[in-house]
Amino acid sequence: MDLDKYFKKSELIPAIVQEQSTGEVLMLAYMNKESLQKTLETGYTWFWSRSRQELWNKGATSGHLQKITDIKGDCDDDALLIKVVQTGAACHTGNHSCFFNNIDFNKAD
Repeated sequence: MDLDKYFKKSELIPAIVQEQSTGEVLMLAYMNKESLQKTLETGYTWFWSRSRQELWNKGATSGHLQKITDIKGDCDDDALLIKVVQTGAACHTGNHSCFFNNIDFNKAD
């Protein structure tokens, strides 16, 4: 598989991780070509940490692994949707999803 098409615009692409069984969005992380290759080879998510400047395997230290069931590229080949079976919490805070902060958009200023 030619992975270069996903990295023509940038060395990093956003990867949206979604729980297979519920459709809940669990997290957003970034992948470089090496992390995408490791993801495809292992069947588990690997990402590029922008803060630590290193590869990381989601759940390698916590045990909260993400087993991949499906990967789709978007229409512009610059983002990925990764469906997973999540073991434990996806968020480093211990929450199941990273998206738990509500923003009230119905209140007028």
